[in-house]
Amino acid sequence: MANKTFIIAEAGVNHNGSLGAARKMVYAAAKSGADGIKFQTFIAGAIATKSAPQAEYQKRAAKGFRSQFQMLKKLELNKGAFIKLQAHCKKMRIEFMSSAFDIESLNFLSRLGLRTLKIPSGEIDNVPYLRKAGALKRKILLSTGMSDLDEVREAIKILVSCGTRKDDITIMQCTTAYPAPFENANLNAMLTMKKVLGVNVGYSDHTPGTEMAIAAVALGATVIEKHFTLDKNMRGPDHRASLEPREFNEMVSAVRNVEKGLGDGIKRPLAAELKNRDIVRKSIVAARHIGKGEEFFEANITTKRPAYGMSPIKWDSVIGRRAKRTYKKDEFIIL
Repeated sequence: MANKTFIIAEAGVNHNGSLGAARKMVYAAAKSGADGIKFQTFIAGAIATKSAPQAEYQKRAAKGFRSQFQMLKKLELNKGAFIKLQAHCKKMRIEFMSSAFDIESLNFLSRLGLRTLKIPSGEIDNVPYLRKAGALKRKILLSTGMSDLDEVREAIKILVSCGTRKDDITIMQCTTAYPAPFENANLNAMLTMKKVLGVNVGYSDHTPGTEMAIAAVALGATVIEKHFTLDKNMRGPDHRASLEPREFNEMVSAVRNVEKGLGDGIKRPLAAELKNRDIVRKSIVAARHIGKGEEFFEANITTKRPAYGMSPIKWDSVIGRRAKRTYKKDEFIIL
């Protein structure tokens, strides 16, 4: 990921429980320029009681379910589906990723050989889950929605104590709202965590559009995650807070342009500028006719383009000297 933002198309459960739709999402994400596509791996009965209520945004976007459990059961993919999706991702040359929401799913993804594990915001205080994830010693993306700085610090402590290197942890600033208002993005919290916790940072974006993701890259995010769907109008909890393929591709293009614009941080004239420098800078020239032996002062010299003569940086060294020859108006002054 060095010097290049790793961009994740967060497919999540936007396949609506269909392997066929998930495969189409892999194809579309790859064509849209994503580096990785991330699904959600879970066993409905392992992460929610049968009476667990839906969140308000889930009730609005995924109507018709009596409980969160019933909704999750509808959206759940089996292990065989993820094995097929991983193979499809390999064929499409996009990294297969998934968030595990329970320990059994975490173990399953580990057996699939995922190089990076994504810990969802809801698991940031789940001690047994964090211990298991830390012991796997993989690269970790830790989402921090709904948490404060102390909770993030404690989660990092647990992961590291169980074997994960701190340098392998990337903390994802995240606002758990779907969609999240722009004023709740709090991108500066990402900078705070980077400074205070000494970790790599990224941004998991739930805001509408692409502005916040692009801004996060300009601020130093090394990973961007954005919800992805084939159609925002589909029924399901996350579609409306997602980007369609064309929009996602536009975001990727904008991020890549921002990366180019960030440069290497060394202030120096660039090759593209040098051809213009002499044209737009100025030289010290005669403001009027100057006789031989006449003293140079503010009234008889000035600065004008192009910069083919003496630089105005030497202005003070010219003032008070005497002309060694005559000068016509606009001639370059030579000492």
